[in-house]
Amino acid sequence: MKCQTKSFEDVHLHAAAVRGWNQTYSQLTRGSLKSRLSELRGSRVEILWEQLNQRVVQHGEAPMGRIGIAIPIVVPGTARMQGREADGSSLYILRGGDEFMFHTPAGMEMLACTFDRELFQEAVSRTAAPEVIGSLLSHPVVKIAPRRLAECRDRILALFATFPLNAEVADCSDAEQRLERGLLHELLSLVSDSSCNSPRRPSSSCGSFMVDKCHRLTIGNASNPPSVLDLCRHLRSSRRAIQRGFRSVANTTPVNYIRSIRLNAVRRELINSRASDASIGDIAAKWGFFHLSHFASEYRTLFGELPSQTRRKR
Repeated sequence: MKCQTKSFEDVHLHAAAVRGWNQTYSQLTRGSLKSRLSELRGSRVEILWEQLNQRVVQHGEAPMGRIGIAIPIVVPGTARMQGREADGSSLYILRGGDEFMFHTPAGMEMLACTFDRELFQEAVSRTAAPEVIGSLLSHPVVKIAPRRLAECRDRILALFATFPLNAEVADCSDAEQRLERGLLHELLSLVSDSSCNSPRRPSSSCGSFMVDKCHRLTIGNASNPPSVLDLCRHLRSSRRAIQRGFRSVANTTPVNYIRSIRLNAVRRELINSRASDASIGDIAAKWGFFHLSHFASEYRTLFGELPSQTRRKR
C-alpha cells in the first residue's frame, strides 16, 4: 500500500500520473500550470487528492470494474460533470467503463475515492436500502446538504492524514482494511442521508451537449478542426446560441476552445515523442497549425513557454 504526493507543471504529466485511467486533461486558461496529486492506493480502494490552478477539461473512460465517487474540497465557480452543473455541494459519480467529460474551474480541489466494484456492491447490499442507493448512484451528479458533505469530507481527509506520505505502509493488510471500512462507512452513510433526493439531481444542459460535441469533433479531425459554421450545421443551432453555450460551460468562445484543445493535443504529442521521431512543425501541422510563428505565439500564450521549451522524451 502506497501513499505519495507529487507536484506538476504540466497538465498532461499530471493526467498520466493518475494510474489506471484512460483519460486526457486539456488546459483551457492561460499561464503556467501548478498542480498537486496526492494518492493513497491499495489493491481494492484508493483516494486521490487533486489540485489544479488552471481551468481544465478531463475526457476519458473510467476504469473497468471500479466505481468512483468524488467529493469537492474547493470549487471556485461551477464545474460540469457529464453535462450536469456541479458545485461545492455535489457528489460526482463514475462507473467503470463510462465515458466522461468533466469541466473544472481554475483552482478546483477534489477528493476522489475509487473502489473495486464487487467490494462496493457488497457493502451497498448490507445497507438498509440498497435499491435506493443503487438508483441514486446511477446519476453522475448528486446534490447533498452542504453541512453533511463538509462533515464527510473532513472525516475522509482526517483518515487520509493518518497514513504517512511518500512511504510504503508496512502492515498492508490491516491498513487496507482500515481504509476500506472508513471510506465505505463515510460514503454510504452520506448517500443514505435523506438530503439525497431526486428533485436535487441536476439534468444535462444544451450548452454542455454543444461543448462536448465540439470537443469530440476537434479530437476526431486533427488537421481539419470545425469552424463555428461547422458547429452550427452539426448542432442545428444559431451562432449566438453556440456562443452562449460555450460561455456558460467553458467560460470561453468556441474559437478559443477549439484552439486550446488542438494546442493541448500538440503539447501531449511533444511530451510523448522524441525530437528524432517528429519535428515540432510536423506535429503542429498534424493538428492544423501551418503558420509556425503564429502557432508558437499561441502556444506560449496558453502554456507560458514556447514549444521548443517543452521537454520531450530522450
